[in-house]
Amino acid sequence: MFPRLSRLLLVSMLLCAVPAFAQTEATANADTQAQIDATNAQIQRLKDEIAALQNDLNATTAQKQTLQNAIKTLDLQIQKLQKSVSLTSTQITQKDKEIGKLSGTIEETTGRIGEARGGVAESLRELQQMDEEALSTALFGGATLSSFFDEAVTLSSLRSNLQNRIGELAGLKQNLEQNKQSAEGKRKELSNLKSNLTQQKQGVTIAKTNQATLLAETKNKESAYQALIAQKRAEESHFEDVLYQLAVQLGTADISHIPAPGSAVLSWPLDSIFITQQFGKTSSSGRLYASGTHNGVDFRASLGTPIRAALSGVVQEINQGAVKNCQYGKWVLIKHADGLATLYGHLSSINVTKGQTVSTGEMIGLSGDTGYATGPHLHLTVFAATAVTFKQYSCASGYSTLIPVVPVNAYLDPLSYLPAR
Repeated sequence: MFPRLSRLLLVSMLLCAVPAFAQTEATANADTQAQIDATNAQIQRLKDEIAALQNDLNATTAQKQTLQNAIKTLDLQIQKLQKSVSLTSTQITQKDKEIGKLSGTIEETTGRIGEARGGVAESLRELQQMDEEALSTALFGGATLSSFFDEAVTLSSLRSNLQNRIGELAGLKQNLEQNKQSAEGKRKELSNLKSNLTQQKQGVTIAKTNQATLLAETKNKESAYQALIAQKRAEESHFEDVLYQLAVQLGTADISHIPAPGSAVLSWPLDSIFITQQFGKTSSSGRLYASGTHNGVDFRASLGTPIRAALSGVVQEINQGAVKNCQYGKWVLIKHADGLATLYGHLSSINVTKGQTVSTGEMIGLSGDTGYATGPHLHLTVFAATAVTFKQYSCASGYSTLIPVVPVNAYLDPLSYLPAR
């Protein structure tokens, strides 16, 4: 039998065993948390500045379309995008710190699990040795009744400590798994942030290019700018008229196998929603279509705003070759499993490829004013997917491209499938 003092020392060690590096790790974690808190404050400041710039953008966009306002709008968009780049860079730094903190916690927990396992093993060996010692040996081997009860108390304490150690070990394993899952989630967030940063930097380049192009085309003359606006509107009217005639020629589609209106199966394609033109016969759509209707919904979206898939699906077609004043510009068409298809038009850049599977909310590109758009916005059209065909369309410039067309009744009101606001 081990001396009682040795056993008591063992119990004390098991109860108090903590890795020597725990205090150092706690200090490091506190320093990291302080840095994370400071970064959070910086992130909030950047978000407030971006919100203020967005308000200025909204006010400028609402004013009459003039060259001066167009240049001011592009300036504000560039500033906002640059702030977004700074925000995303700061968020990336923060995620790096959070992942580093979790990695330290995981390392510490792994060490503590090793310590706990060692304590459990030692405790089990001690218990086994004490249990194998017969009661008669303890009573008749020269030990007093008092020492016998001391042994019994020690044995009970050791067993209780063993149970605590096993419980601690289970808790540590659970914490380790949670920390690993949290770290993996933050790594995915980090990957998304890095992807967003690339897109935002591209948005800055696009905005600066647009500004330089506008100044070159107009030579800073208001009359030249108004001529460009008139040209876009004329092409818009022509395109919508041709599209309507093509739709009529296709007859009527079977739309019996699509979700019911009001089912809210789609998600909003933008983080911030402001509708500038609704679907169908609206007061602002008189110049569109021979029927005077609008085949989608337009959303306000300043240049470089992330555009998100309204529902998971497969990218059926994209158009990267945007030509000035021609059709939807750069667009993405996604086919969904429930019988719907969604088109996202006037993008400044596209982040997906044909045949790619996308998830609900995944960024598919950035908003823009490509095609006949007189300003940055998102045009969203919803189709009955089985009715979609592609026709050749020739722009006023002579450029020819494929466009999606469906029978008139297969153009669906997006708001009938989006959540209530």
